[in-house]
Amino acid sequence: MTIIAAADGSALGNPGPAGWGWYVDQSRWASGGWPHGTNNMGELTAVLDLLRQTASVEEDLLVYCDSTYVIKSITQWMPNWKRKGWRKGDGKPVQNLEIMKALDVAMRGRRVRFEWVKGHTGHELNEAADRIANAAAVAFSIGQAPDPGPGFGGDGGNRDEHPYEGPAKHSQPEPADDLLSLLAETEPPAETEPPAETEPSEEERVVAFERSLLHDEVRADQAAVAALLHPRWTEIGRSGRLWSRAEMLAAVAPLSEPVEAEFLAVSRVDDHTILLVWRAVSNQRSTLRSSLWVRDRGVWRQRFHQGTDEI
Repeated sequence: MTIIAAADGSALGNPGPAGWGWYVDQSRWASGGWPHGTNNMGELTAVLDLLRQTASVEEDLLVYCDSTYVIKSITQWMPNWKRKGWRKGDGKPVQNLEIMKALDVAMRGRRVRFEWVKGHTGHELNEAADRIANAAAVAFSIGQAPDPGPGFGGDGGNRDEHPYEGPAKHSQPEPADDLLSLLAETEPPAETEPPAETEPSEEERVVAFERSLLHDEVRADQAAVAALLHPRWTEIGRSGRLWSRAEMLAAVAPLSEPVEAEFLAVSRVDDHTILLVWRAVSNQRSTLRSSLWVRDRGVWRQRFHQGTDEI
């Protein structure tokens, strides 16, 4: 028998409020994160926590990841890093060293296979892990602790060994999970250092916030939803009803079925306003939607939302 799981990470700002999550099924999952971290930290820590919580089981473990950085770090690059005193092929220190060393220990004697999946393509386990990790990042962004989940044993798991407390406030961002960074870890080493992981644009950040409003972990937490809605928020729903912020918060709940977001246009109206036009697709219908996001005292919040069933 093989335990099949997915592990994922999320960061709102990269670095910024960050979360991690792994998912086996509705009764076996976990999440956590930090007020300040990176997406790669989240991806790695999700795998680390999964390994630790399944350490006593005898079954093989199959882990789905949408990060080639995580898979290659564990399965290809780590032996060379260890031989070189935890330094990369260019002689520079390995990023996320504390987590990497902990992963090295956690992998000893384990039968673990990693499989890459493309993110946001409907893979059931990957989508679940993504929702959990994103909900954790959102929780930290509003100053709350995320739901740690039941863990693998259904009792919250072993929370005594926190794998990583997060980077120092002024630490350098880690390398991007892109082609150049992958080439830099092969032998012989590349001559140039891969580019640093760049902070996402304001538009990318707003898209991430919009997606989070489709996650059940966020929708089940009224405070998390409230943090994303402007004080004067309104919506014109599919039925033509005009919703107030108070009415929406009173009615918000997990979705009856998964909804995928397909973004058609992301437009900068001005320095403090971004318009999203997107399609919400579920098993029952396809709805065209528009969302107006404004920067309110330095924080992006949804100001207006509208939905119309697509014919």
